[in-house]
Parts: sequence; C-alpha cells; structure tokens
Amino acid sequence: MDNLNQDLTSLLRRAGLDNSGGEWGSRILLVAGIVLICYLAVKLFRHLVIPALQRISAQTRTMWDDHLFDDKVLHAACRLIPPVLLYLLLPLAFGDDPSLLKLLHKGCSIYLIVVTIALLNTFLSALYDISNKHETLRDRPLKGIYQMLKLVTVSVGIVLIIGILIDRNATSILAGLGASAAVLMLIFKDSILGLVAGVQLSANDMLRPGDWITMSKYGADGYVIEVTLTTVKVQNFDKTITTIPPYALVSDSFQNWRGMRECGGRRIKRSVFIDARTIRRCTPEETARLRETGYLAADTSQEIVNLQALREYLANYLRNCPDVRSDLMLMVRTLQPTSEGVPLEFYCFTRHFEWIPYEAFQSALTDRVLTLLPEFGLQAFQRPAGTDLHERH
Repeated sequence: MDNLNQDLTSLLRRAGLDNSGGEWGSRILLVAGIVLICYLAVKLFRHLVIPALQRISAQTRTMWDDHLFDDKVLHAACRLIPPVLLYLLLPLAFGDDPSLLKLLHKGCSIYLIVVTIALLNTFLSALYDISNKHETLRDRPLKGIYQMLKLVTVSVGIVLIIGILIDRNATSILAGLGASAAVLMLIFKDSILGLVAGVQLSANDMLRPGDWITMSKYGADGYVIEVTLTTVKVQNFDKTITTIPPYALVSDSFQNWRGMRECGGRRIKRSVFIDARTIRRCTPEETARLRETGYLAADTSQEIVNLQALREYLANYLRNCPDVRSDLMLMVRTLQPTSEGVPLEFYCFTRHFEWIPYEAFQSALTDRVLTLLPEFGLQAFQRPAGTDLHERH
C-alpha cells in the first residue's frame, strides 16, 4: 500500500501537481480508479453479459427463463457489482486508516443489502409473472403470498442494516425483538391474518381471481379482480368495488358461483301459482284436442288431470329444449298448496349462465308457462285488486 501511494505521489509531482495534502492526492486517484473500475464492470455486464444471457434464454423452449432473465431482473443483479467491488478495493486506498475504512465498509454493506433486497423483490415479481402464466397456478390467489415474502425480505434487510449501524449481531437483535413480539403481532395483525387466510384460500381452492362471489355481509356481489395480502377486491355488477379482508372469507360464509360455470349450467327454479278452483279432470274433447295440438302424447290416458297434463308437457319440452342441460337435474312438480294457490315449479339448468341471457331465457320460459295455462283450462292465481272488486259490484 505504501509503495502504491509513493508511486502515485511521484506521478503527481511529475505531472506538476502539488501534493500538499499528503497522501490524499494519491487516495483521490485510487478512489477515482476504483469508481472507474466499478463503472466499467457495470457497463461490461449490461452490454455484454446481459445480452448473452438473454440470447441463450430466447433459444430455449421454456418460458420461465425468459422472465428470470428479463431486463428488470438482470439490471437489478447488475446493481450488486458496485458495492462488492467497492468493498474489495477500498482497502487499497484506505488500508492505513482502519477507522475510516471500517466506516466505508459499513456503507458498502448497507448499500449491498439494499440492492440485494431490490433484487429479491424483482425476482419474486418475476416468479409471480411466471405463476400467472402457468396453467395450474394461474387461477390461484398467490399475490398475497408473494407480498408476504417481499415483506419478510424487507424486514430481514432492515434488521441486518440496524445490526451493521450499531455493531450488533442480527441474531441478538431478533432476540431483543422477541420480547416485543406482542406489539409486532398487533402492528402486523392484518398481514399475518392475511397470509394465513391466503394460504388456506389457495390450498383449499376456495377463491380465484375472476370468480363470481356473493357475500351479503360485506355487500359483495360480483367478480374477484384482485387478491392481495390484506384485501380481496370484488367488482360488483353496479361497477362499485367492495374490499373484503381475506380472513373474513375464511371465517365467514360466502357463495362462489365457479361451480356453475364449470358445470356449464345455471339453475332455474321458479314457481307459478295455479288457481286451485281450475284444477280438474280433462273431458274427452279436451284430451283429444290436446293430443291433436301436440300437448299430450298419443298413449296418454283418457282420465288425466289438466295440471298433470301441463306438467308432463313442460317436462318433455324442457328435455328437448336446446337451451336446457338435459343431463342435469330436470323436473316439473307441484308444491304444497297454499292460500295463494297451488305452486307449479319448474326446475332445470340452462346453458346460459351469464346474467342477461339467463334472465332472458328464464323470463321467456315463465311467459310460455303462463300463456299455456288457458290451453289446459287452468288459470294463474293472483290476489284481487280494487278494480276487480269494483267490477263485481
């Protein structure tokens, strides 16, 4: 080190520069040289190593390496070069000043920890992008887990930086933090609960981005657009956004309509109330007319109740309707008679599970049932209005 300083001092004198500052002139040149080396190493990595790695990854058939060797990850890795080189080369300039060298090494260590945290967070973001494009992991709510990993990375980095500043081992700092664990748990309560809930939601496949869920307690009725560490965002059908804590989806009950989409059918369960006074046996003339119009099969018994004939016709109509899933449960039945009349319920699954087509088909089916009632000598029940009473008088 002394020989290097003497050479630099003689070089300054030959150049006609005053070295009144003692060894600081040579140190400045050494520091400038170290900075230049760091700059050239970064440029070399960015313009030679990074393009070479990206060309190699582009030639492979897999896609995950394209995300790991993209510009963000490699540029974040490139930031590790300056603190490492500074840490190794600074003793050349400040080897004879241990106190200053120790201070500079602390700065380099803190710098290295910061850029390492940035690299790990960028790497986790790349892993999240890879999982989003994976066929199996695409629909899993993994964003909260990656956010928790980033939070842990930053927390460990902060502990290491504090340890460097106060000259203490990181384990002793963590041991000291253990005494205040209750306070930390209170501060990070939502994050801890969100992490546990996110793992449960993912492991049990309870929720995926894009699912249609209904949770009346929080006024949520729409599609899940984002699942994070502390919130689940649901865009309702009125375009409002409802925010739900992830742990509420585990502790409380909610309705997920994903099964309806996966099976390809949405249930229709609707009743029409029949006036009990119009239910009777069909006359031979009515039976013959219903056979001619196709409402009754040719082998139908002569003694048939008009409501039974309507049930059989509707069941046969639904089984042959192209908009109805005939392979799923399908039935037309009468329920317990009430003071409002006899409920005639049709129960089936339509292929239209989107809201507007579903409501259109359900309304058309109800209209068909109501218009068929007179053909079978039946009437729908409804409570009398004031105009009905006035007409009777």
